[in-house]
Amino acid sequence: MVPPTSCNKPRKTSKEEEGAVKEDMASWFSWNEPYCRSPRRDPADVVTETLMLEFSWQLKETERQQRERENEYRRLKTGVDYSWLASTPRSSYNICTGERLGLEDLCSKVPPTCCGLVILKFREAMQLNEPEVQEVSALFRSILLEALDQLKEEQEAQRLTHQWNNRRAVSMSLVNFRSRIKINPFGSTVGLTSVADGAGLSDLKTVSEDVERGTERSQRVWSMPDFRYKGSSSSKVV
Repeated sequence: MVPPTSCNKPRKTSKEEEGAVKEDMASWFSWNEPYCRSPRRDPADVVTETLMLEFSWQLKETERQQRERENEYRRLKTGVDYSWLASTPRSSYNICTGERLGLEDLCSKVPPTCCGLVILKFREAMQLNEPEVQEVSALFRSILLEALDQLKEEQEAQRLTHQWNNRRAVSMSLVNFRSRIKINPFGSTVGLTSVADGAGLSDLKTVSEDVERGTERSQRVWSMPDFRYKGSSSSKVV
């Protein structure tokens, strides 16, 4: 029996070739593995981590500067420089756990929009005061409390402004309503003219009508005849 040659092998269809290509590419790029998206972090956690990283860096930087000042003072006092013999020591100052938790709690209350402003204020305070390494924590706490107090004042001012605007809108609506009542106290005059061919509308008392009636009365008084007595013995009135 003659073995089948390459020409006699059955050819793969287009679908089979396409499936083979997809399998190869899936094995190359690991498409067959499930895609795991990292969960979204809470903005408060991000702000807390950012502020605490800034605090830790300022703490280490302050400790380094303090060490350099001590070495400089020692060199000036003894007249000998041993800095080339000394190796850079590791950070030795750490705050207690309770103090760190308190700072983290304050940092979590800072909104993300104020995070950059708090960092700038903290750096300015560090450059201005030049505190010791033991004073950095208290300075950072004061900056956080100041930022939170300022935020509360702004929120209170916004609340009062919003409340005042609402009251003003209500009062303006009442003023407009009262002015409409004064202008037209009887509301719409539609239908009043249908009573006795406008008699209902003419019954409404107005200032102009009173003035006209007063004028008419005065004219009637002056148009009356002049009654005088003619003779002392006669009681007739002409």
